[in-house]
Amino acid sequence: MAQDDWGRLMAAAQAGNGGAYTRLLGEIDEWLNAYFRRRVPPDAVSDITQDTLLAIHEKRHTYDPQRAFGPWLAAIARYKWIDRLRAMSRDPTEPLPDTVAAPDLEEAQLSALTLEDLMQRINPAQATAIEMVKIEGHSIEETASRTGQSSSLVKINIHRGLARLAARVRDRRDET
Repeated sequence: MAQDDWGRLMAAAQAGNGGAYTRLLGEIDEWLNAYFRRRVPPDAVSDITQDTLLAIHEKRHTYDPQRAFGPWLAAIARYKWIDRLRAMSRDPTEPLPDTVAAPDLEEAQLSALTLEDLMQRINPAQATAIEMVKIEGHSIEETASRTGQSSSLVKINIHRGLARLAARVRDRRDET
């Protein structure tokens, strides 16, 4: 479609013709995609096109139907392109190597699930004392205060609970 026709569609849209506006935006969308495909990385084309369509919507009242539509559209697209280039220079990206070093969380997840399973198989008071003191790092006195147990009982629960956990681990090794 000729850009003069786009000017007529924009004038009709300014007069309240929703159908003309929808048609105009659809046709401009195609033109903007082609315009930006030559200017920005492929993964940015869709975003910058949408940003530009939004800017056109917000600035549609500034279009003068007595003037050519093409330069008005191109100016908005150019400003959006420059904005995108500035943003890209502020947030430079580097290509990732083929082998990205990332921690293997499988073993940690498996260990956590195993510990959770084992802790469910011992007395709840023992499990709470072990969790608070040995895993979370609370003191014996703090654990006693929070659980309502005496310090001696917390120590006994930890000792007996760890002994039961060790026995369960040995039993599991024997099963495999």
